[in-house]
Amino acid sequence: MQTARGTSITESTPSSSRRRAPSRWLFAAVALVGLALDFSTKQLAVAHLDPADPPSLLGGLITLQLIRNSGAAFSLGENYTIVFTVLAMAALLFVLLVLLRRIAHLGWAVALGLLTAGVAGNLTDRIFRPPSPFHGHVVDFVQLPHFAIFNVADMCVTGAAALILILAIFKNVSLGGVRYPTRAEREASETAVAGATVVEGTTSPADLDDQRQAGKDSAAEDGTDLDSSR
Repeated sequence: MQTARGTSITESTPSSSRRRAPSRWLFAAVALVGLALDFSTKQLAVAHLDPADPPSLLGGLITLQLIRNSGAAFSLGENYTIVFTVLAMAALLFVLLVLLRRIAHLGWAVALGLLTAGVAGNLTDRIFRPPSPFHGHVVDFVQLPHFAIFNVADMCVTGAAALILILAIFKNVSLGGVRYPTRAEREASETAVAGATVVEGTTSPADLDDQRQAGKDSAAEDGTDLDSSR
């Protein structure tokens, strides 16, 4: 919902304070489920997958290729483990200490829950897995044709990025649940206002021009008739 000229107002939903509690519960549930899935699948991969003989699924569409990744998501930026560890810790603290306090929208709760699960999942590997604390290598084991090897945490981060893009860019919804008009909506609203020709109790400029022209034509006809009578 918005005003005539596109200024933003909140949607006709409950107040932000009432929505914060369920949003936070949803955030926690998504984050914990995502983190549990990431941890359990990594443990299964380490225990049962042979890097020299990776099994294939779905006719070769998915290959379970176990590797140890010292870089970021999708095996990018190897040999910068400590850098990614620090960045991941900073991102996680920012979400938990700053963004979580402002969440009052279920979509944002899911997005930030996925982001937290992904960041925390790979951060846990970097802190606790070999070769050393805070220099650990992330367990990756899912491979698609012509694509990098990744894990559940990477999928969570990717899903979070896609959802954040939709909410922030295409839907224009804030963390607090306020929906602002998009550019297309503002332009449509301005066009509708500018193109209106009749407003209750008033005459539009176009109607005034028609009336003036009719008056001129009438005066000209009267002048012609007067000359004829003479």
